[in-house]
This record gives sequence, structure tokens and C-alpha cells, in this order.
Amino acid sequence: MIKTTTLGLFFILLLSVNYNFAQTISAKVIDSVTQEPIPFATIQFADDMGVITNGEGTFTILLNTKNKVTDSLFVSSMGYKTYKTTLGEFKDSILTLSPQNIELKNVVVSNKNYSADEIVDFIKDNVDKNYTKSFSKKRLFFREHYHQYLNRTNYSNFESTIDAFNKNFVDEIISSVPRSDDYYVEVLCDLYGNYNSEKQKIDVIKASKMYDKNSEINLDQLEERMEKILKENVKPDSYLKIKSGIFGTKIDNEELFRTQVDSSDVAALNKKLEEDKKRKEEQKLHFAAGRANKISTLYEDLFFMDDSKLNFLSKSRKYDFSIRELTYLGQDIVYILDFVPSGNADYKGTLYVNADDFAIVRVDYENVKSLKSFKLLGVFMNDYLDKGKMIFYKGPNDKYNLRYIEKEHGGMGGAKRPLKIIEFNKVVKGKNRQNELSLDFDFAATNINSYEIVIYDTEEISSSTFENKNFDNKITPTYLTRYDPEFWKGYNIIEPNQAIRTYTAKEESSK
Repeated sequence: MIKTTTLGLFFILLLSVNYNFAQTISAKVIDSVTQEPIPFATIQFADDMGVITNGEGTFTILLNTKNKVTDSLFVSSMGYKTYKTTLGEFKDSILTLSPQNIELKNVVVSNKNYSADEIVDFIKDNVDKNYTKSFSKKRLFFREHYHQYLNRTNYSNFESTIDAFNKNFVDEIISSVPRSDDYYVEVLCDLYGNYNSEKQKIDVIKASKMYDKNSEINLDQLEERMEKILKENVKPDSYLKIKSGIFGTKIDNEELFRTQVDSSDVAALNKKLEEDKKRKEEQKLHFAAGRANKISTLYEDLFFMDDSKLNFLSKSRKYDFSIRELTYLGQDIVYILDFVPSGNADYKGTLYVNADDFAIVRVDYENVKSLKSFKLLGVFMNDYLDKGKMIFYKGPNDKYNLRYIEKEHGGMGGAKRPLKIIEFNKVVKGKNRQNELSLDFDFAATNINSYEIVIYDTEEISSSTFENKNFDNKITPTYLTRYDPEFWKGYNIIEPNQAIRTYTAKEESSK
């Protein structure tokens, strides 16, 4: 009886351990000296599985049945001693890493001291050996944030012969446009393929979107009002001419209004319903394809890709390299190299290079000048911001795989031009001008797009496996008015920052 009870208690204890183990691990990684959070630290808990801390030093990992309580857990960051424990023993919500100063007398890299340029040459010589472009299946989490704000919306010299299009209405149009707007998209997916944009297939597992629907409603209502005004004031035998400086375009009356379906016309109504259904199905596919396209675009910037705009290797003569220091990443010794333009180059940044195999394990970069700018006849555009980072880890096959991408791109555009909308009559000959609206407008807006990708698991596959993969991708993103941590419960994601956690749409906050 005692043996049976003991055995029963053992199994109960074992089940409770497995139950607890099947949950999530969450913690914040901080510096033991400064107590400041350590962003982008790597948490490795299997040969090819891991996560990364966000910009505020926090991480969460979901453990599954493949993970054992005895599996090792490593937490490492550049310049710190690696923290090592087991998955079953890890209980801390705050994890401290101690700085690790390198002892040069213990470093035996070569029988000579390499210069920065020599190290860069070694990097270039070993790129093909260190990185693979073969087909793989990657479980990843993708986060996109679009932020827009209006710098100015001014106008002057307003004149109108259409009573409804008066100055008050124009002011209302301007005030209806949100001064700033945010749009978040989060996607968990499996991505099949290599780094070639034409060789990517996506299987969306779950997705969300978060934005303020009020802005859409306001603009829809405004469009309906403008359509009503045009119907009431623009004659059926008229057309509009829109002019801005020397440029102009003609719009016929029938193009002004949306096609309406008579509810008594059953055939036409069924056709419209079928078209709406087809459009919704296409939108699902477009969402998945759009995410795959954006991920592929980020892949194209990888420094070892052909025609990458991060050309500090392919066009290294355009850059000056300098060795800042040697440090540790785990047990590996890492060179830290800074690079700045020496010629007509666009970027500056920092390379973290494994001193043993000369693989770049991390890149931080930012532009030093506008990447693209345009100004002509009052219209201007300026791509002024492009910065980010890439982090790699060494897989069991001694090849380096991508773990994390962060990118921020910003642009500003606008126009300062005259605008005229003139109504002409098709029938009347000679002076056939009917009505006119004119003003000088001065408009400018800034857009900032931010992206994050964290890859949890990479599994090599054959090209035939890739070719045979096809996905319906019927999942569309769930709309959220505010960040809901329960939405992603049970899934590995990169932890949200404070801005995402506190975001609330106006429609939600006004309740």
C-alpha cells in the first residue's frame, strides 16, 4: 500500500512537473551593474530554436512536448558572461548578465595582429562557407508598424462658385484627416523557400491588425458627402478638369459616381454579392502574399545577398573600417568593427565578427544621407531614414542562420502648388466654363515604417519539398482596438514594446 501510494505520488508529481513545464517562460534581462535592460540578447534552448529579447530586454518562450526539463537554456549578449541553466530550473522573472571583459593575453587568434581591412577580406572570403542560401522552413513572427503624421496642411487664395464647396467645407475636409495615424500588423507563419523573392511560400498561422477605424469612417462619410455635392451641382452634360500648374486631367461625369445596384434587379444584386465574396477571398490571399513580399524585401537587404544596398562588403573600398574592440559573445571571441563612408556610400554602422571563422554575427547600420530625394514644380519627396540590425546564430551544421531583423524606414513628401477644379459643359460651344474652385495648397506628411522579424526555428528542406508546398491562406488578420496579450497566448512571438502595449484606438478609448 505504501509502495502504491508512493508510486502514485511520483506520477502525480511527474505530471505536475510536465504540466508546469508545458507553460511559458518569461523574464527581463538586465545588466548586473547598471540594472539597465539588455536588448536583443539571444535565448537559445535547442540547436536551432531560440528567441530574442525586445528593445526593452524582455522575452517569452513557449515550451512544447519536444522540450525536456533537462534541456539547457543559454542567455547570451555581446560583452556579457553567458547565463546557463536548464529549462526545468529556470524560475526567475529578472535575469542578470554580468559584463565580461576580454583578457587579451588569453586570446590566440593568429600569429599576427590583423588590421580592420584584413578582417574584412577574411569576411568576404568566408561568406559562402558561413551562410547558406538553401531551401528551408522557417517558423517566424513578423511585426509591422506604420506611422504617419501630417507636418502641415495649409491653403490660401480660396475661391469657389459652388456654394456647397465653400471654405467651411474645405476646413472640414482638412480637419477630418487624422493628424497622426498608427497601423500595426502581427503575423505568425511558416515561410518556405530560400532568400530569393521569387522562391517564397507562406503559410499564415495567425495574424492580427490594430488601428483606429474612426479614420476610415470619417473618410468614407466625407467621400459620400462630396459625391452628393457633385451629383447635385455637376450637370449630366458636363465634365471636370483638374489643373495644378501646367498639369491637368479630364474626368467625365460618369466617372465621378460609384455604380449603384438596383435592389429590384435580382440578377445584378446576386452578381454584386458574388463579386464581393470573390473580392474578400482574394483579400485573404493578398494579405498572405503581401506579408511574404515584405519579408522577402527585408531578406534582399541581407549583406550577403547579390545587389544588397548594404554594400559594405561588395563595395568595401567605399568604406573605412576600424577595430573598436574585442569582446565575448558566449564563449566566442568577437571583433567589433565600425565602418563609415570613405567615398560616395550611404551607410555607417558596426559589424560583430566571430574571430574564429570570420562570420558576421550581427550588423547595426544607419544611413548617413538621404537615400532618395526629389523636388520639382512644387512637389517633393525625401527618403531620409533607413536603419536597422540583423542578428545571426550558428546552427548544428556550422552554417549561420538568421535569427532577427529590425528595420526602420522613413520618408517625407508633399506639395506646394495651385489647384483648380473647373466644370465645363459638353454642349455649349465657346465659353463653356460653368463653375470653378481654386486654391493654393501646401501639404506635407511623414511616413515611418518599422519591421521586426524573429525566426524561432529553421529546418532545411529540399527544393522538391518547396515546389510541392501549396497553401490556401484563408486566414485574415483579427482586428483589435488595443493590444490583447491573450490573443497570442500559446504562441512564440517577440515581446511587444511599451508603445504597442499601451496603444488604444480612439473608438475604444471613447467608450
